[in-house]
Amino acid sequence: MPSPHLRLLAIETSTDTVSVALGNGAASAPICQHTGPGAAQASLTLLPVIGSLLAQAGWQLAELDALVFARGPGSFTGLRTACAVVQGLAYGARSTRWPEGLPVLPIDTLAALAEEARILQTEAGLPEPRRIATLLDARMGEMYVGAYLCSEGALREQQAPRLCAPGQLAGWWRSAWPDNAGPDGDVKAAASRNGADDLLAGNVFEVYPAAFSAQFSGLPARHQLALPTARALLRLAPAALSGGAAVSAHQALPLYVRDKVAQTTAEREQLRQQQLARLAVPAPVAPLDL
Repeated sequence: MPSPHLRLLAIETSTDTVSVALGNGAASAPICQHTGPGAAQASLTLLPVIGSLLAQAGWQLAELDALVFARGPGSFTGLRTACAVVQGLAYGARSTRWPEGLPVLPIDTLAALAEEARILQTEAGLPEPRRIATLLDARMGEMYVGAYLCSEGALREQQAPRLCAPGQLAGWWRSAWPDNAGPDGDVKAAASRNGADDLLAGNVFEVYPAAFSAQFSGLPARHQLALPTARALLRLAPAALSGGAAVSAHQALPLYVRDKVAQTTAEREQLRQQQLARLAVPAPVAPLDL
C-alpha cells in the first residue's frame, strides 16, 4: 500500500495529450491533475503546468519523493520532452536530502495504458480483466502492443512492448498468451473462453478497424478506448519504487522500440504502393479460432 505521506509528480507525454498529476499513488483521485494538448505544445506548456500544480498542492519540488514519467514507446518528440524536463527537475531539486537530485521512476507507456484501462473498467462497474492487450497507434501503419496479466489490482508484464502491423495482430495475440496455445498454434479453451477476462485497450480501434473485424471477430473480448495517463503512472509508482526501479536523473532515458522514423522518398513511395496493393487485393487473414 502506498504511504499517505508519499509525494509523487507524474508526467505522461508519449501521445498527443499531455497528462500531469500529483499524488501519493493511492487508489483515490490524484491531489491535482492536468490534461491538455501535447505533441509539439508539450515543450511549451509542461513546465508552467507543473509549476501551477505544485502551487495548488502547496508542495515544493525538493519535497517530492520521486518524479515518475512514461518512458515510451510513443511519440519521439513527447518522450524526449519528458526526459529533458524530468532530468532538469531532478537536478534542479538537489538538496541535503537528495544530493544527486530527485529519484526518477521510468514506467513503460503501455503499462500506464493497461492500468488506465483497468481503472476505467472498474469505474464503470465492470469486472477486472485478467488479461489486457494494449494497442497504441504508432503511426506509419503500425501499432505498439504489449500484454499484461492483472490480478487483484496489480499488473504483471506478460510480453514487452513491441511494434506490430495491423495484419499481424492475431499472430501476436497467440504469441502473447502461450498458456492458451496448443501444439497447432490455435488458441485453446481456457477460463477466459467467453472473453469476459480479456480486454483490448488503446486508441487503434477506429484507426485500423479492418484488422479487428477480420482477425478478432471470434473473440468476444471487451474493448476499451484509453490512453496512458499520469494518474495511472501514480497508481503504478509505489510498487515500482518498492521494487527498486528508481534511477538517477542521467538514467532517465526514453524507450523508443522503433529506431527509425524518417523515411527516404523511395521508402515512402514503396510503402504507399504496398498500402494501395493491400487495398486492391485484401490479403487473407487467419481469424482466431476460439
